[in-house]
Amino acid sequence: MRYVSTRGSNDRPEFCDILLGGLAPDGGLYLPEQYPQVTAAELAEWRALPYAALALRILQKFITDIPARDLGNIVARTYTAGVYCHCRAGRDANDITPLTTLGTLESGFHLLELSNGPTLAFKDMAMQLLGNLFEYVLTQRGEEINILGATSGDTGSAAEYAMRGKRGVRVFMLSPDGKMSAFQRAQMYSLPDANIHNIAIRGMFDDCQDIVKAVSNDAAFKAKYKIGAVNSINWARVVAQVIYYFKGYFAATQRDGEKVSFCVPSGNFGNICAGHIARMMGLPIHRLVLATNENDVLDEFFRTGIYRPRKTAETYVTSSPSMDISKASNFERFVYDLVGRDPAVIRELWSKVDAGGCFDLNGTPYKTRLLEFGFVSGRSTHADRLATIRDIWQRHQTMIDTHTADAVKVANEYREPGIPMIVLETAQPVKFAETIQEALNRDPPRPADFAGIESLPQRVVTMNADTEAVKAEIAKFCG
Repeated sequence: MRYVSTRGSNDRPEFCDILLGGLAPDGGLYLPEQYPQVTAAELAEWRALPYAALALRILQKFITDIPARDLGNIVARTYTAGVYCHCRAGRDANDITPLTTLGTLESGFHLLELSNGPTLAFKDMAMQLLGNLFEYVLTQRGEEINILGATSGDTGSAAEYAMRGKRGVRVFMLSPDGKMSAFQRAQMYSLPDANIHNIAIRGMFDDCQDIVKAVSNDAAFKAKYKIGAVNSINWARVVAQVIYYFKGYFAATQRDGEKVSFCVPSGNFGNICAGHIARMMGLPIHRLVLATNENDVLDEFFRTGIYRPRKTAETYVTSSPSMDISKASNFERFVYDLVGRDPAVIRELWSKVDAGGCFDLNGTPYKTRLLEFGFVSGRSTHADRLATIRDIWQRHQTMIDTHTADAVKVANEYREPGIPMIVLETAQPVKFAETIQEALNRDPPRPADFAGIESLPQRVVTMNADTEAVKAEIAKFCG
């Protein structure tokens, strides 16, 4: 399997060559030359597989430059019950991603639990695999890497827990100063590992993301300091997320060929991009329902055909902070497919975005093609989140976090008789305890291994949104 850049560079690297990078040299994002197809026979065989075995079958379609035995060992070490041990009471950790049905089975409304990993967020599902892949490839090549990432909440802690103590890896994680929940900050900033470096940026997540892109586009600096990426622009993270769409499909259906819909809370478009890829591979997905919070750039696009990223000052600080994003870094991957994989069109569209503008697909054939990809969308507000959290607790005795609540609210707008609706759970409620307390007047349950985490000493450097200053901070530890 070889990969192409959305912006059309001539290189055709294999998986391990793009694993450690992120952006392609031309500033684009990597995708497979063509999506591997899943046959009816494969779907039938895969239905009964445990998570690790299913993951291996899917990953083998995308990773052809790691020997099968080695890849199997990496996957088996990643997806074990010991790693995903924070299940709700009564759930089997061996399931890795248990399905919770809200109401009767006939109602067809489900939550796919993705937050049972070490940081209680769905990002663990991909990041734990990424950490093991990084360590394997770096060891094979005798190399080191300095990871630069940006987080609006959960990516940072998932990356740091996946990479802490890994040989040959340093992590420099940017986060918006004061914009995450106290629990999220504590998860990141309290890690004592010498290879973990936290940098709080005075600004919004988009400022952090812009710095990461600027550093990644500085070819000389990137080469000198061996800069790699773990943000959702990293292809390995996207492909790892494809797996649980198949797992959720099998859990919510009785036979192959049935249609399902997925609703995904989305900020950076990485999680739902994986659903798009699963659908392109042949998984029978009826609709991909995209849910945003008040930062509704993506909802606006799917409603109007206009992609209009907001300025930092126009980005809302909300109670679902991991979605407080106004420039979706994975959106380019979907648009590449939408425009028939024409890199010239992508370069033209993103030249407008990179210049601080927008693009409008109305009056183009691409607007009508949107319907072919099964996307619909909606938005949710703080008042919606509180109402949804209360409703799900009162009717189903199930506590959900704020981002999942955004998705449940929007999913209810698109439910159809006879088609199961699967909401991708984002995080455990304890990560957003302040809003849970506001909604339910009670504290969410907290796993014992996170008791008192907010009171631990914290290691973080606070800086202005200055790319050169961040470069200097990296160089200080990597000289």
